[in-house]
Amino acid sequence: MTTTLDIAIIGAGPAGLAAALRLHQRGFRPRLYESVSELKPLGVGLDVKVYGTKEFDELGLLEEFRAISVDAQESIFYNKYGQEIYAELCGTHMGYLYEQRFVHRGRLQMLLYRTVIERLGEDAVVQGARCLRYTNHDDSVTLDLQHTDGTTSQIEADIVIAGDGIKSVVRRQMHPESSEPTYSGITMWRGTTLMEPFLTGGTILHIGAPQISSMIVYPIADDFEGSGLTLVNWVVEATRDETVEDWNQLGTVEEILPYYDETDLPFLDVQQMLRDAREVYLFPLIRHEPLESWVDGRVVLIGDAAHAMYPRGGNGACQSIVDGAVLAEKLATIDDPAEALQAFQDQRLTIVNNIVLSHRGEGYEVIRRMVEERTDGERFSDIEDVLPLTEADEIFSKYHALAGQPRPGHETGQATGFRTWQLAER
Repeated sequence: MTTTLDIAIIGAGPAGLAAALRLHQRGFRPRLYESVSELKPLGVGLDVKVYGTKEFDELGLLEEFRAISVDAQESIFYNKYGQEIYAELCGTHMGYLYEQRFVHRGRLQMLLYRTVIERLGEDAVVQGARCLRYTNHDDSVTLDLQHTDGTTSQIEADIVIAGDGIKSVVRRQMHPESSEPTYSGITMWRGTTLMEPFLTGGTILHIGAPQISSMIVYPIADDFEGSGLTLVNWVVEATRDETVEDWNQLGTVEEILPYYDETDLPFLDVQQMLRDAREVYLFPLIRHEPLESWVDGRVVLIGDAAHAMYPRGGNGACQSIVDGAVLAEKLATIDDPAEALQAFQDQRLTIVNNIVLSHRGEGYEVIRRMVEERTDGERFSDIEDVLPLTEADEIFSKYHALAGQPRPGHETGQATGFRTWQLAER
């Protein structure tokens, strides 16, 4: 198998950058084309699951990744009043081989970008080059590019990998019938707050009744910029009349503060955290229907371009990074590039589409909806009478297995979840 394939990657987000590094490990030297003229560390938090951390280890970036992220220790679920429903340990604390880690998306992207430049060379990433269209030939692909100065150019490649995100130009051309997504009726408010750490310093909180509003809170950087404080990421979901799919819409917390008037946590003032936000972004949850194919000739979709999913549960970014590893393996071991792309699709498409659909159904977050329904929205006296630990355990175990990380010990019948007050010590 030759590694002289000329590979073009569209998009220098985490999916494209990780794919480039995986291809480089296999002896390829891809080039990336990024639409923005300068990559900057933008965005908010990512919850990187254990299989995602494994990818960074295999990329030779585990220590660098650890240095910019926070070790996830525990995950705790509360109703809208702040009453605890369920808890589980995370990552190595549960018995996995790798940590679950929380990280700022921009910091992660810049780590991957620096590594691509170090390993592949200064010319590996062409910025300010937007893909307009592709044209397949028998043994090559032509890409039409538009540059920030308004000029256009064409390049030829043996393979094109499209990691150009939720607004993928390549996906729109490949699947015009699926180009218009549908608003789900739910909008996310995403923000960060600089504050004192809470609980273990590595705790993710899940708060509220999903029928009304849902909140996720977790730390993404310790001693942020030498402040001695923790940068905390928070996400709130609620209904809102939206149609625009854009990560960068600015919002305010005034619309969401009333949802948490009655939330009482002894270790965190939720309302104050929201008021102290450094920035607030709006992002409507847009439903992209799962695609029946990611391949057109010698062009392949990866990441959000292939399988845009609701940003819940931390699997979107992780699955995007896994894409690169599988694709690089196929291109390195199958002589015919078109066959290699098809083999990648055969291995990944059904698995990831199932995750896409499961995220629409709330995944393990469904337990908070169940508690709200079973208590008619009132406070409970004993959670065991509302949602027995064994029932919650089963829900979580099925979801983790679906996402490719079966819970250690569950196969023996061992309980893996708990209520924090049952622990002798935290």
